[in-house]
Amino acid sequence: MSGPLEHLLIGLAVQVLCARLTGSWWLGAALATAFFLGREFTQAEYRAIEHFYDGRRAHAPWAAGFELRAWNLKSLLDWLAPALATGLLAGWRTRSAT
Repeated sequence: MSGPLEHLLIGLAVQVLCARLTGSWWLGAALATAFFLGREFTQAEYRAIEHFYDGRRAHAPWAAGFELRAWNLKSLLDWLAPALATGLLAGWRTRSAT
């Protein structure tokens, strides 16, 4: 099972790779953040369907993944950790380059 620290490290690796290929630290930060946010949103949607809508997608509203009751601290940290780390690194690298 993966956690916030692993997501943070993977996000930084993606960011460094993207920066080396494109020269854009912000593009790498956006890519890593979008990936983990999308992943956690999808997991929250499936948790909501399982727990609150009898396990049936047809019973859930289109915005089930946005329901706060489907989110927990771990799922928030799983996307916030890489988002903050990559954002800080991009800001630092951009500022130090000027």
